[in-house]
Amino acid sequence: MASQKHSAPRRESLETDHLSTSFTLSFHLPNTRPSSPTSSVFSSKSDTTMMSSTSTPDLAQQERSYFEVNPPPTTLEKHSSDAKAFIDFHNAVGRRVVLVTSGGTTVPLERQTVRFIDNFSAGTRGATSAEYFLEAGYAVIFLHRQFSLLPYSRHYSHATNCFLDFLHEGPSGSVVANTQYQEKMLKVLRLYNSAKEKNLLLTLPFTTINDYLFVLRSIAQLMRPLGPRGLLYLAAAVSDFFVPPERMVEHKIQSTNATDKPKEEEETFDNFDSSPAIPRSKRLIVDLDPVPKFLKNLVDGWAPEGMIVSFKLETDPEILVHKAQYSLDRYQHHLVIGNLLSTRKWEVVFVAPGQADQWIRIPNSQRRKTTGEQDSNTASGEISQKPLDPKDLPEGEPEMEIESLIIPAVEELHTKHISGAVKR
Repeated sequence: MASQKHSAPRRESLETDHLSTSFTLSFHLPNTRPSSPTSSVFSSKSDTTMMSSTSTPDLAQQERSYFEVNPPPTTLEKHSSDAKAFIDFHNAVGRRVVLVTSGGTTVPLERQTVRFIDNFSAGTRGATSAEYFLEAGYAVIFLHRQFSLLPYSRHYSHATNCFLDFLHEGPSGSVVANTQYQEKMLKVLRLYNSAKEKNLLLTLPFTTINDYLFVLRSIAQLMRPLGPRGLLYLAAAVSDFFVPPERMVEHKIQSTNATDKPKEEEETFDNFDSSPAIPRSKRLIVDLDPVPKFLKNLVDGWAPEGMIVSFKLETDPEILVHKAQYSLDRYQHHLVIGNLLSTRKWEVVFVAPGQADQWIRIPNSQRRKTTGEQDSNTASGEISQKPLDPKDLPEGEPEMEIESLIIPAVEELHTKHISGAVKR
């Protein structure tokens, strides 16, 4: 993949990127609406899918519409209060503050939620990055999916062993770490305690896409007094589609018609590729609207002076840089970090305005195999302009964490961002 130099972000959008589309999970869409509200979550607007976005409302209108219609999470006031106190504390001493978002957002299908749509994210990138930001001297607000990985505890909560396998009972009923784990556990424990004692780490959980958007907006706005010393590192895997509240059923979507009144009419079958054929009334059709894209609002109003870093995950190496560049142009962020699903722990690509693409990857010496190649890379990592072929990588995970290379590079760009703001 050839290196490209990206011009400064343009204000206009290059394409609609699903602003006016909906996403439907089903075998075949019926010509008429399903008759049972308990077996579908359907939009009366879905006939207009793939429309042009020429009538798309402006960002301010989208923001007003979303936050007026959707209810705020019950935790919003507490999260905002905690974040404000944390930000004010560090702003008073001139410390850099980073908001790290981490983990996946859920999309509830019912108000009293039993079923929801989720994604694979465990929060590894965010939790690991938070540790390296702390090591670099940042104060970290860690906005994370509830029960996803956390800084420091991730070393044990994400292990293949049960956590209790790291421990044994000592004399007088005390709990003792097993000898082979004590050195690492003590190091991790000291780092965690130091961060908490110095008030350098604030963890705030979310669950749904709605929780995330409300809290993200609140914290970003609270970070305004930090000016360019504020950094938003958006590593959360945010849902692209959701069920609007006016279309969400109250109770659990039923999988049978046991609660329905008997019907005399004949069942309708229209998905003949199923085996056996399934009547329409027994299928679940989930019609989702696109989540409004508020990433541009971060630049325009929520945190206009802060540095904003976002991520782009793809599976096709042929489109990764293009999609990262598109995000850069559309949302006006200062850095988009692209990564491929198959190689995300081995390499990332930095796409930034006015700079050539930079592939940052684990050095050969840290890849757990002997390739016979001359490794001229140092611990600072390898920078190349060509993506890795997953077939060339060893099985398992690398011996070093790629976040140990990403965060110093982001910190360097943040320093330039601060210097540029001072000169202006």
